[in-house]
Amino acid sequence: MAEPVKPVVTRFAPSPTGQLHVGNIRTALHNWLLAKQAGGKFLLRIDDTDAARSRVEFVDAIRADLSWLGLHPDGEERQSARFAIYEAAFEKLVAAGRLYRCYETSQELDLRRKVLLGRGLPPIYDRAALALSEADHAAKAAAGEKPHWRFLLDHDAPITWTDGIRGSQSFDPKQMSDPVVRRADGSWLYMLPSAIDDVEMGVTDVLRGEDHVSNTATQVQMFTALGAEPPRFAHEALLTGAEGKLSKRLGSLGVAELREAGIEPEALVALLARLGTSDPVDASLDAGALAASFDLGRFGRAPARFDEVELHRVNAAIVHHLPFARVAHLLPEGMGEAAWEAIRPNLAHIGEAADWWQVITGPVTAPEFDDETRGFLHVAADLAAALDWTAEPWRGLTEALKAATGRKGKTLFMPLRQALTGMDHGPDMGQLLPLIGRDEALRRLQAG
Repeated sequence: MAEPVKPVVTRFAPSPTGQLHVGNIRTALHNWLLAKQAGGKFLLRIDDTDAARSRVEFVDAIRADLSWLGLHPDGEERQSARFAIYEAAFEKLVAAGRLYRCYETSQELDLRRKVLLGRGLPPIYDRAALALSEADHAAKAAAGEKPHWRFLLDHDAPITWTDGIRGSQSFDPKQMSDPVVRRADGSWLYMLPSAIDDVEMGVTDVLRGEDHVSNTATQVQMFTALGAEPPRFAHEALLTGAEGKLSKRLGSLGVAELREAGIEPEALVALLARLGTSDPVDASLDAGALAASFDLGRFGRAPARFDEVELHRVNAAIVHHLPFARVAHLLPEGMGEAAWEAIRPNLAHIGEAADWWQVITGPVTAPEFDDETRGFLHVAADLAAALDWTAEPWRGLTEALKAATGRKGKTLFMPLRQALTGMDHGPDMGQLLPLIGRDEALRRLQAG
Protein backbone atom coordinates (compact mmCIF):
# COMPACT_ATOMS: atom_id res chain seq x y z
CA MET A 1 0.00 0.00 0.00
CA ALA A 2 1.45 3.35 -1.07
CA GLU A 3 2.29 5.86 1.63
CA PRO A 4 0.02 8.91 1.70
CA VAL A 5 1.48 12.00 0.04
CA LYS A 6 2.64 14.55 2.60
CA PRO A 7 0.98 17.96 2.39
CA VAL A 8 3.31 20.64 1.12
CA VAL A 9 4.97 22.69 3.85
CA THR A 10 7.22 25.63 2.93
CA ARG A 11 9.02 28.11 5.12
CA PHE A 12 10.46 31.61 5.00
CA ALA A 13 13.43 31.95 7.34
CA PRO A 14 14.73 35.53 7.65
CA SER A 15 17.31 36.67 10.17
CA PRO A 16 16.06 39.65 12.22
CA THR A 17 19.25 41.64 11.72
CA GLY A 18 17.73 44.25 9.42
CA GLN A 19 14.71 45.16 7.33
CA LEU A 20 13.40 42.84 4.63
CA HIS A 21 14.46 43.94 1.15
CA VAL A 22 12.78 43.21 -2.15
CA GLY A 23 14.77 39.99 -2.70
CA ASN A 24 13.65 38.64 0.70
CA ILE A 25 10.08 39.61 -0.09
CA ARG A 26 10.19 37.70 -3.38
CA THR A 27 11.47 34.58 -1.59
CA ALA A 28 8.70 34.82 1.00
CA LEU A 29 6.06 35.35 -1.68
CA HIS A 30 7.18 32.40 -3.80
CA ASN A 31 7.17 30.10 -0.78
CA TRP A 32 3.67 31.32 0.11
CA LEU A 33 2.49 30.77 -3.47
CA LEU A 34 4.05 27.30 -3.62
CA ALA A 35 2.28 26.27 -0.40
CA LYS A 36 -1.09 27.78 -1.34
CA GLN A 37 -1.00 26.30 -4.84
CA ALA A 38 -0.75 22.85 -3.26
CA GLY A 39 -3.20 23.55 -0.45
CA GLY A 40 -0.35 23.29 2.05
CA LYS A 41 1.17 25.39 4.81
CA PHE A 42 3.50 28.38 4.79
CA LEU A 43 5.61 28.76 7.94
CA LEU A 44 7.65 31.69 9.24
CA ARG A 45 10.88 30.80 11.02
CA ILE A 46 12.83 33.61 12.64
CA ASP A 47 16.51 32.67 12.42
CA ASP A 48 17.67 34.56 15.50
CA THR A 49 20.51 32.38 16.75
CA ASP A 50 22.84 35.37 16.41
CA ALA A 51 21.91 37.06 19.68
CA ALA A 52 24.36 39.91 19.18
CA ARG A 53 22.79 41.08 15.90
CA SER A 54 19.14 40.02 16.22
CA ARG A 55 16.68 42.74 17.23
CA VAL A 56 13.09 42.52 18.46
CA GLU A 57 12.13 45.51 16.33
CA PHE A 58 13.23 43.67 13.20
CA VAL A 59 11.14 40.64 14.18
CA ASP A 60 8.13 42.95 14.51
CA ALA A 61 8.98 44.58 11.17
CA ILE A 62 9.17 41.20 9.40
CA ARG A 63 5.73 40.26 10.70
CA ALA A 64 4.31 43.65 9.72
CA ASP A 65 5.78 43.48 6.21
CA LEU A 66 4.37 39.99 5.58
CA SER A 67 0.98 41.09 6.90
CA TRP A 68 0.97 44.16 4.64
CA LEU A 69 1.64 41.89 1.66
CA GLY A 70 -1.12 39.50 2.70
CA LEU A 71 1.33 36.66 3.35
CA HIS A 72 -0.06 35.34 6.61
CA PRO A 73 1.98 32.40 7.99
CA ASP A 74 0.23 29.25 9.13
CA GLY A 75 2.72 28.98 11.98
CA GLU A 76 5.80 30.66 13.42
CA GLU A 77 8.95 29.42 15.15
CA ARG A 78 11.88 31.25 16.74
CA GLN A 79 15.26 29.52 16.57
CA SER A 80 16.25 31.14 19.86
CA ALA A 81 13.52 29.04 21.53
CA ARG A 82 14.75 25.79 19.98
CA PHE A 83 18.27 25.39 21.39
CA ALA A 84 17.30 22.25 23.32
CA ILE A 85 16.26 20.61 20.04
CA TYR A 86 19.59 21.50 18.43
CA GLU A 87 21.51 20.23 21.45
CA ALA A 88 19.77 16.84 21.34
CA ALA A 89 20.47 16.45 17.61
CA PHE A 90 24.05 17.62 18.14
CA GLU A 91 24.67 14.92 20.75
CA LYS A 92 23.33 12.21 18.45
CA LEU A 93 25.52 13.37 15.57
CA VAL A 94 28.58 13.47 17.84
CA ALA A 95 27.82 9.92 19.00
CA ALA A 96 27.42 8.81 15.38
CA GLY A 97 30.81 10.28 14.49
CA ARG A 98 29.39 12.89 12.09
CA LEU A 99 30.66 15.89 14.08
CA TYR A 100 34.26 16.42 15.16
CA ARG A 101 36.29 18.92 17.17
CA CYS A 102 38.74 21.34 15.58
CA TYR A 103 40.99 24.04 17.03
CA GLU A 104 42.50 25.98 14.13
CA THR A 105 42.20 29.74 14.36
CA SER A 106 40.77 31.78 11.52
CA GLN A 107 44.29 33.08 10.78
CA GLU A 108 45.65 29.53 10.52
CA LEU A 109 42.84 28.47 8.22
CA ASP A 110 43.31 31.55 6.05
CA LEU A 111 47.02 30.78 5.70
CA ARG A 112 46.28 27.17 4.70
CA ARG A 113 43.79 28.34 2.07
CA LYS A 114 46.35 30.73 0.61
CA VAL A 115 48.99 28.00 0.43
CA LEU A 116 46.61 25.64 -1.37
CA LEU A 117 45.50 28.34 -3.80
CA GLY A 118 49.14 29.19 -4.44
CA ARG A 119 49.70 25.57 -5.45
CA GLY A 120 46.71 25.66 -7.77
CA LEU A 121 44.70 23.42 -5.47
CA PRO A 122 41.14 23.93 -4.18
CA PRO A 123 41.12 25.49 -0.68
CA ILE A 124 39.56 22.47 1.04
CA TYR A 125 39.98 21.82 4.77
CA ASP A 126 42.45 18.94 5.21
CA ARG A 127 40.69 17.26 8.16
CA ALA A 128 43.84 17.52 10.24
CA ALA A 129 41.77 17.61 13.43
CA LEU A 130 40.60 14.04 12.82
CA ALA A 131 44.11 12.84 13.68
CA LEU A 132 43.90 14.26 17.21
CA SER A 133 43.72 11.65 19.99
CA GLU A 134 41.64 11.91 23.15
CA ALA A 135 44.85 12.77 24.97
CA ASP A 136 45.37 15.65 22.53
CA HIS A 137 41.86 16.91 23.19
CA ALA A 138 42.39 16.63 26.94
CA ALA A 139 45.61 18.60 26.70
CA LYS A 140 43.93 21.37 24.71
CA ALA A 141 41.07 21.50 27.19
CA ALA A 142 43.57 21.74 30.05
CA ALA A 143 45.22 24.62 28.22
CA GLY A 144 41.88 26.41 28.00
CA GLU A 145 41.37 25.81 24.28
CA LYS A 146 37.75 25.25 23.23
CA PRO A 147 36.92 23.47 19.98
CA HIS A 148 34.67 24.43 17.15
CA TRP A 149 32.78 21.62 15.46
CA ARG A 150 32.68 20.47 11.84
CA PHE A 151 30.24 18.16 10.07
CA LEU A 152 32.01 15.14 8.56
CA LEU A 153 30.98 14.81 4.93
CA ASP A 154 30.60 11.29 3.53
CA HIS A 155 33.03 10.97 0.60
CA ASP A 156 31.74 7.62 -0.62
CA ALA A 157 29.26 8.87 -3.23
CA PRO A 158 28.30 12.05 -5.09
CA ILE A 159 25.68 14.30 -3.52
CA THR A 160 22.73 14.45 -5.90
CA TRP A 161 19.22 15.82 -6.04
CA THR A 162 16.72 16.91 -8.66
CA ASP A 163 16.27 20.64 -8.28
CA GLY A 164 12.81 22.03 -8.95
CA ILE A 165 14.29 24.79 -11.14
CA ARG A 166 17.86 23.81 -11.99
CA GLY A 167 17.19 20.14 -12.73
CA SER A 168 19.68 17.37 -11.93
CA GLN A 169 22.43 18.47 -9.52
CA SER A 170 25.58 16.59 -8.52
CA PHE A 171 28.41 17.58 -6.17
CA ASP A 172 31.60 15.71 -5.34
CA PRO A 173 31.94 15.82 -1.52
CA LYS A 174 35.70 15.30 -1.86
CA GLN A 175 35.85 18.77 -3.39
CA MET A 176 34.03 20.36 -0.43
CA SER A 177 35.25 21.37 3.01
CA ASP A 178 33.60 19.86 6.05
CA PRO A 179 31.50 22.83 7.20
CA VAL A 180 31.84 24.39 10.62
CA VAL A 181 28.46 24.03 12.33
CA ARG A 182 29.20 25.29 15.84
CA ARG A 183 31.63 27.90 17.11
CA ALA A 184 33.98 27.52 20.06
CA ASP A 185 31.67 29.68 22.19
CA GLY A 186 28.85 27.20 21.61
CA SER A 187 26.87 29.38 19.20
CA TRP A 188 25.44 27.91 16.02
CA LEU A 189 26.13 28.64 12.39
CA TYR A 190 23.29 28.54 9.88
CA MET A 191 23.30 25.15 8.19
CA LEU A 192 22.80 22.51 10.88
CA PRO A 193 20.04 24.25 12.90
CA SER A 194 18.27 24.99 9.62
CA ALA A 195 18.32 21.32 8.62
CA ILE A 196 17.20 20.24 12.10
CA ASP A 197 14.32 22.72 11.97
CA ASP A 198 13.23 21.56 8.51
CA VAL A 199 13.01 18.02 9.85
CA GLU A 200 11.24 18.98 13.09
CA MET A 201 8.84 21.39 11.38
CA GLY A 202 7.90 18.96 8.63
CA VAL A 203 9.14 21.16 5.81
CA THR A 204 8.67 19.35 2.48
CA ASP A 205 9.88 22.03 0.05
CA VAL A 206 12.75 24.48 0.35
CA LEU A 207 12.60 27.26 -2.25
CA ARG A 208 15.42 29.79 -2.02
CA GLY A 209 18.04 31.69 -4.02
CA GLU A 210 20.67 30.05 -6.16
CA ASP A 211 23.37 31.37 -3.81
CA HIS A 212 22.35 28.51 -1.48
CA VAL A 213 23.07 25.67 -3.94
CA SER A 214 26.36 24.67 -2.33
CA ASN A 215 24.72 24.87 1.12
CA THR A 216 22.08 22.46 -0.12
CA ALA A 217 24.75 19.96 -1.16
CA THR A 218 26.00 19.92 2.42
CA GLN A 219 22.54 19.89 3.95
CA VAL A 220 21.45 16.90 1.87
CA GLN A 221 23.98 14.85 3.83
CA MET A 222 22.89 16.47 7.10
CA PHE A 223 19.31 15.32 6.54
CA THR A 224 20.53 11.80 5.90
CA ALA A 225 22.70 11.89 9.03
CA LEU A 226 19.64 13.03 11.00
CA GLY A 227 17.75 10.02 9.70
CA ALA A 228 15.39 12.10 7.59
CA GLU A 229 14.41 12.30 3.94
CA PRO A 230 15.67 15.59 2.46
CA PRO A 231 12.96 18.02 1.36
CA ARG A 232 12.49 18.92 -2.27
CA PHE A 233 14.85 21.77 -3.18
CA ALA A 234 14.48 24.52 -5.76
CA HIS A 235 16.90 27.39 -6.29
CA GLU A 236 15.74 30.45 -8.21
CA ALA A 237 17.87 33.04 -9.96
CA LEU A 238 18.70 36.10 -7.89
CA LEU A 239 17.22 39.51 -8.58
CA THR A 240 19.16 42.05 -10.58
CA GLY A 241 18.37 45.64 -11.43
CA ALA A 242 16.75 46.67 -14.70
CA GLU A 243 20.20 47.25 -16.20
CA GLY A 244 20.99 43.57 -15.71
CA LYS A 245 23.58 44.02 -12.98
CA LEU A 246 23.48 43.26 -9.29
CA SER A 247 22.25 46.39 -7.61
CA LYS A 248 23.19 47.64 -4.15
CA ARG A 249 19.84 49.42 -4.13
CA LEU A 250 17.99 46.09 -4.34
CA GLY A 251 19.78 45.08 -1.18
CA SER A 252 18.22 47.99 0.71
CA LEU A 253 14.92 48.57 -1.10
CA GLY A 254 12.31 47.54 1.45
CA VAL A 255 8.62 47.75 2.22
CA ALA A 256 8.88 51.08 4.02
CA GLU A 257 10.48 52.78 1.03
CA LEU A 258 8.04 51.19 -1.40
CA ARG A 259 5.07 52.29 0.69
CA GLU A 260 6.52 55.81 0.88
CA ALA A 261 6.68 55.78 -2.92
CA GLY A 262 2.97 54.93 -3.08
CA ILE A 263 3.32 51.28 -4.07
CA GLU A 264 0.37 49.08 -3.11
CA PRO A 265 0.94 45.53 -1.84
CA GLU A 266 -1.14 44.10 -4.69
CA ALA A 267 1.28 45.64 -7.21
CA LEU A 268 4.38 44.27 -5.50
CA VAL A 269 2.81 40.81 -5.28
CA ALA A 270 1.72 40.89 -8.94
CA LEU A 271 5.20 41.83 -10.16
CA LEU A 272 7.34 39.66 -7.87
CA ALA A 273 5.12 36.60 -8.36
CA ARG A 274 6.15 36.39 -12.01
CA LEU A 275 9.75 37.63 -11.87
CA GLY A 276 12.03 34.84 -13.01
CA THR A 277 9.27 32.99 -14.87
CA SER A 278 8.27 32.94 -18.50
CA ASP A 279 4.80 34.24 -17.60
CA PRO A 280 3.80 37.87 -18.19
CA VAL A 281 3.03 40.14 -15.26
CA ASP A 282 -0.76 40.41 -15.00
CA ALA A 283 -2.12 43.15 -12.75
CA SER A 284 -5.64 41.70 -12.99
CA LEU A 285 -4.69 38.55 -11.03
CA ASP A 286 -5.14 38.57 -7.27
CA ALA A 287 -3.00 36.52 -4.88
CA GLY A 288 -5.34 33.55 -5.09
CA ALA A 289 -5.17 33.44 -8.88
CA LEU A 290 -1.40 33.86 -8.80
CA ALA A 291 -1.14 30.93 -6.39
CA ALA A 292 -3.34 28.74 -8.58
CA SER A 293 -1.06 29.34 -11.57
CA PHE A 294 2.26 29.09 -9.69
CA ASP A 295 4.54 26.52 -11.31
CA LEU A 296 8.26 25.99 -10.65
CA GLY A 297 8.54 24.61 -14.17
CA ARG A 298 7.96 28.14 -15.48
CA PHE A 299 11.12 29.47 -13.83
CA GLY A 300 14.27 29.93 -15.88
CA ARG A 301 17.96 30.17 -15.07
CA ALA A 302 18.40 33.72 -16.38
CA PRO A 303 18.69 36.56 -13.85
CA ALA A 304 15.34 37.93 -12.71
CA ARG A 305 15.26 41.64 -13.50
CA PHE A 306 13.46 43.95 -11.10
CA ASP A 307 12.47 47.24 -12.75
CA GLU A 308 11.03 49.99 -10.53
CA VAL A 309 9.51 51.68 -13.59
CA GLU A 310 7.62 48.47 -14.32
CA LEU A 311 6.53 48.29 -10.68
CA HIS A 312 4.99 51.76 -10.89
CA ARG A 313 3.24 50.81 -14.16
CA VAL A 314 1.75 47.73 -12.50
CA ASN A 315 0.81 49.87 -9.50
CA ALA A 316 -1.17 52.24 -11.71
CA ALA A 317 -3.01 49.31 -13.30
CA ILE A 318 -3.83 47.97 -9.83
CA VAL A 319 -5.04 51.34 -8.54
CA HIS A 320 -7.37 51.73 -11.53
CA HIS A 321 -9.35 48.71 -10.32
CA LEU A 322 -9.26 49.07 -6.55
CA PRO A 323 -12.75 49.27 -5.01
CA PHE A 324 -13.68 52.14 -2.74
CA ALA A 325 -13.85 49.91 0.34
CA ARG A 326 -10.19 48.98 -0.12
CA VAL A 327 -8.99 52.61 -0.24
CA ALA A 328 -11.53 54.59 1.79
CA HIS A 329 -9.26 54.95 4.82
CA LEU A 330 -6.49 56.34 2.59
CA LEU A 331 -8.55 59.06 0.92
CA PRO A 332 -9.07 62.72 1.92
CA GLU A 333 -11.84 63.43 4.40
CA GLY A 334 -15.19 63.79 2.69
CA MET A 335 -14.20 61.97 -0.50
CA GLY A 336 -16.84 59.38 -1.32
CA GLU A 337 -17.22 56.43 -3.65
CA ALA A 338 -18.47 58.46 -6.64
CA ALA A 339 -15.41 60.72 -6.46
CA TRP A 340 -13.08 57.73 -6.16
CA GLU A 341 -14.57 56.02 -9.20
CA ALA A 342 -14.33 59.25 -11.17
CA ILE A 343 -10.67 59.94 -10.49
CA ARG A 344 -9.06 56.51 -10.10
CA PRO A 345 -8.43 56.05 -13.88
CA ASN A 346 -6.13 59.08 -13.65
CA LEU A 347 -4.06 57.88 -10.70
CA ALA A 348 -0.71 56.12 -10.63
CA HIS A 349 -0.75 56.08 -6.82
CA ILE A 350 -3.57 56.41 -4.31
CA GLY A 351 -1.86 59.41 -2.71
CA GLU A 352 -2.57 61.43 -5.85
CA ALA A 353 -6.28 61.29 -5.05
CA ALA A 354 -5.84 64.31 -2.76
CA ASP A 355 -4.78 66.45 -5.72
CA TRP A 356 -7.92 65.57 -7.69
CA TRP A 357 -10.12 66.01 -4.62
CA GLN A 358 -8.71 69.54 -4.45
CA VAL A 359 -9.83 70.02 -8.05
CA ILE A 360 -13.34 68.95 -7.07
CA THR A 361 -13.62 70.96 -3.86
CA GLY A 362 -11.65 73.99 -5.06
CA PRO A 363 -10.38 76.50 -5.29
CA VAL A 364 -8.82 76.07 -8.73
CA THR A 365 -6.71 78.42 -10.75
CA ALA A 366 -7.85 78.68 -14.36
CA PRO A 367 -5.59 80.04 -17.11
CA GLU A 368 -5.97 83.56 -18.45
CA PHE A 369 -8.64 83.46 -21.18
CA ASP A 370 -9.00 85.85 -24.12
CA ASP A 371 -12.15 87.94 -24.52
CA GLU A 372 -13.79 85.51 -26.95
CA THR A 373 -13.29 82.57 -24.61
CA ARG A 374 -14.54 84.55 -21.61
CA GLY A 375 -17.70 85.34 -23.55
CA PHE A 376 -18.11 81.67 -24.39
CA LEU A 377 -17.75 80.71 -20.71
CA HIS A 378 -20.34 83.30 -19.64
CA VAL A 379 -22.78 81.78 -22.12
CA ALA A 380 -21.90 78.39 -20.61
CA ALA A 381 -22.67 79.76 -17.13
CA ASP A 382 -26.09 81.00 -18.21
CA LEU A 383 -26.94 77.66 -19.84
CA ALA A 384 -25.63 75.71 -16.85
CA ALA A 385 -27.87 77.69 -14.52
CA ALA A 386 -30.91 76.53 -16.47
CA LEU A 387 -29.90 72.83 -16.56
CA ASP A 388 -31.54 69.96 -14.75
CA TRP A 389 -28.60 68.96 -12.52
CA THR A 390 -30.30 65.75 -11.43
CA ALA A 391 -29.82 64.29 -14.92
CA GLU A 392 -26.51 64.41 -16.85
CA PRO A 393 -25.38 68.03 -16.53
CA TRP A 394 -22.20 67.69 -18.61
CA ARG A 395 -24.04 66.23 -21.59
CA GLY A 396 -26.82 68.77 -21.24
CA LEU A 397 -24.33 71.64 -21.02
CA THR A 398 -22.19 70.64 -23.99
CA GLU A 399 -25.19 69.91 -26.22
CA ALA A 400 -26.77 73.27 -25.36
CA LEU A 401 -23.46 75.09 -25.93
CA LYS A 402 -22.92 73.38 -29.27
CA ALA A 403 -26.35 74.49 -30.41
CA ALA A 404 -25.90 78.04 -29.08
CA THR A 405 -22.33 78.72 -30.28
CA GLY A 406 -21.62 76.29 -33.09
CA ARG A 407 -18.46 75.16 -31.33
CA LYS A 408 -17.50 71.50 -31.27
CA GLY A 409 -14.55 69.26 -30.45
CA LYS A 410 -11.60 70.76 -28.62
CA THR A 411 -12.80 74.36 -28.97
CA LEU A 412 -15.96 73.35 -27.13
CA PHE A 413 -14.60 71.04 -24.45
CA MET A 414 -11.15 72.44 -23.57
CA PRO A 415 -12.20 75.89 -22.28
CA LEU A 416 -14.88 74.25 -20.14
CA ARG A 417 -12.41 71.78 -18.61
CA GLN A 418 -9.85 74.54 -18.00
CA ALA A 419 -12.38 76.82 -16.33
CA LEU A 420 -13.96 74.08 -14.23
CA THR A 421 -10.79 72.25 -13.16
CA GLY A 422 -7.82 74.49 -13.92
CA MET A 423 -6.38 71.54 -15.89
CA ASP A 424 -5.96 70.57 -19.54
CA HIS A 425 -6.60 66.91 -18.78
CA GLY A 426 -8.12 64.71 -16.14
CA PRO A 427 -11.05 62.51 -15.21
CA ASP A 428 -14.16 62.23 -17.33
CA MET A 429 -16.06 65.50 -17.02
CA GLY A 430 -19.36 63.64 -17.10
CA GLN A 431 -18.44 62.15 -13.72
CA LEU A 432 -16.55 65.17 -12.42
CA LEU A 433 -19.10 67.93 -12.99
CA PRO A 434 -21.81 66.53 -10.66
CA LEU A 435 -19.15 66.21 -7.96
CA ILE A 436 -18.12 69.86 -8.38
CA GLY A 437 -21.78 70.76 -8.05
CA ARG A 438 -24.05 73.42 -9.55
CA ASP A 439 -23.16 76.43 -7.44
CA GLU A 440 -19.38 75.91 -7.58
CA ALA A 441 -19.48 75.15 -11.32
CA LEU A 442 -21.43 78.35 -12.00
CA ARG A 443 -18.94 80.34 -9.93
CA ARG A 444 -15.99 78.91 -11.87
CA LEU A 445 -17.57 79.51 -15.26
CA GLN A 446 -18.54 83.09 -14.36
CA ALA A 447 -15.01 83.74 -13.08
CA GLY A 448 -13.67 82.80 -16.48
